[in-house]
Amino acid sequence: MSSKKTAQVLARVTASLIGSYALVWGFVSLGIPLGVASGMPYADSQKLLSILAFLVFVACFCWAFTASSALRVWLCYLGGGSLMTLAGWLLAKNLG
Repeated sequence: MSSKKTAQVLARVTASLIGSYALVWGFVSLGIPLGVASGMPYADSQKLLSILAFLVFVACFCWAFTASSALRVWLCYLGGGSLMTLAGWLLAKNLG
């Protein structure tokens, strides 16, 4: 296998694992404060987001291999994860 092909496969594998984890982290970080802000108890919000996180992770994992560009995958995962984490942090800070 050529070095370019190896780098592409490695970029997709790391995106599928690390990038998906970063996006799910942001999803949960934003979802829990949104659930609490909507009147749901914290424990229920946490349990719901933990269940949904698995589904989001699996979808992101698969998309990392089917997308046409590994760079686009990385930008979506890291950018989206960072923005959701920041928004969740700000929302949680303002809630209490």
